[in-house]
Amino acid sequence: MFRRWFYLGSVVALLLIGGLAIRWRGALHALWIVGPLIALGLQDTLQRRQAVRRNWPLIGRFRYLFEMIRPEIQQYFVESNTDGTPINREQRSIVYQRSKRVLDTLPFGTQRDVYAPGYEWIEHSIDALPPPAEEPRVRFGGRRKRPYDGAMLHVSAMSYGSLSRNAILALNEGARRGGFAHNTGEGGLSPYHLEPGGDLIWQIGTGYFGCRNARGGFDLGAFRERASHPHVKMIEVKLSQGAKPGHGGILPAVKVTQEIATIRGVPMGQDVLSPPAHTAFHTPLQLMQWLDDLREAADGKPVGIKLCVGDPVELLALGKAIVRHGDGPDYIAVDGGEGGTGAAPLEFSNRVGTPLREGLIAVRNLLVGLGLDDRIRVVASGKSITGFHLFRLRALGADVAASARGMMFALGCIQARRCNSNECPVGVATQNAALVHGLDVPDKAARVTSYQHETVHAFLELLGAAGLQRPEEIRPHHVRRRVDGVVTKHYGELYDWLGSGQLLEAPETTPWAREWNEADPERFRRIGPR
Repeated sequence: MFRRWFYLGSVVALLLIGGLAIRWRGALHALWIVGPLIALGLQDTLQRRQAVRRNWPLIGRFRYLFEMIRPEIQQYFVESNTDGTPINREQRSIVYQRSKRVLDTLPFGTQRDVYAPGYEWIEHSIDALPPPAEEPRVRFGGRRKRPYDGAMLHVSAMSYGSLSRNAILALNEGARRGGFAHNTGEGGLSPYHLEPGGDLIWQIGTGYFGCRNARGGFDLGAFRERASHPHVKMIEVKLSQGAKPGHGGILPAVKVTQEIATIRGVPMGQDVLSPPAHTAFHTPLQLMQWLDDLREAADGKPVGIKLCVGDPVELLALGKAIVRHGDGPDYIAVDGGEGGTGAAPLEFSNRVGTPLREGLIAVRNLLVGLGLDDRIRVVASGKSITGFHLFRLRALGADVAASARGMMFALGCIQARRCNSNECPVGVATQNAALVHGLDVPDKAARVTSYQHETVHAFLELLGAAGLQRPEEIRPHHVRRRVDGVVTKHYGELYDWLGSGQLLEAPETTPWAREWNEADPERFRRIGPR
């Protein structure tokens, strides 16, 4: 509150002094100028729809002025990141339009260079169909006691601590209204995840926050207690994260409040650093047994794993462990190396981890090659924003998608890139109470619901345009990519696709022949020459 009133008071005082200094016909006439500004500042402070104006009265109005005239001035001003790469304003605009339910159609045709390498499109059908009347659902853990029917798009993992109290409340309330799931992130189950009543995917990371003993290890009793909560629908074990695989989570000390420290079971005054690897297991087979233990403690709720694909030998070792154990995860969430985060070392963010497309294909080939694709679902996350992204991910082997970036845009994120400094100007990624107050929960929850609904609807319209009735009918050949100025290929031609059971029956015929021989379910790390 102090910050908003300080800026409001400062602006008004400066304007008043300036008006008096001009010495028009005295202070009375200066008030004719200052009075409306005071009224506008109060209006900004009291309104709830725009966090920028609420947190930064009067000053914040300039942002929306620039938004109004952006199409006319963007040819003169190029918005870019600190490294010179352009920010994807198109995706951000799409989310804003859909979350606010405003016009999201475009004039003047395709806004892309369709002859540039990398351009992709869907091969539509002359015999197109209307979109399905109802959103399809995907069943997770069909063999379990408490299976879960998931939506085509849900909220990807973002922790309380990284995000603010109001941001978590809005995401979960939006998920409750829209009937889709909300992944907690590895920061533990907070009251703000549970209060609205939306479906939750409880993520367990290497820090075991929320089910952590005094030594920082896993506590099965604490896990059992929290996993029994009715809002918790699935459990997710995070092996690695796309933004910083092999590093572990980071929550800067400046964002650790006493409440967050209590929820996570960590001390105040220092960065919260998750270990780079789990201590509850050390081999693929031990992981499979641990998943069984978690599933039993959660009374039969689906249990999955999340990873960013790295060494293919380790991925194949996981597959061998599933086959030898006879059971395994109910789903695999694939995170791309391009995924975002609130804090990560530069080298890890930019140069570690397989990008989503290749990682997703690898997991799809693993499951199909082992004959496991009928019971282990695949979730894809990594800059998934639009209906086309959902269609493309499905063509590459995903069953559903998870979005963090899109949901943050729906909350009002303006990509100020202050996530790790506790100074997010719109109250999304900060624990500063004055800034958090600017994020109005009911308004932003409605936007989260609207964004998810409109994006899934766009996906279903694309499904119908391709002449398909169900997402399961999407195949690699439905998406085509321009390789260069004259050559185009569909996904079925661009990538290697294994046949059902091929890894078990004839691994020597696959691109993984050497890696398959090296993979050992008794260990993760590759040993010996590559």
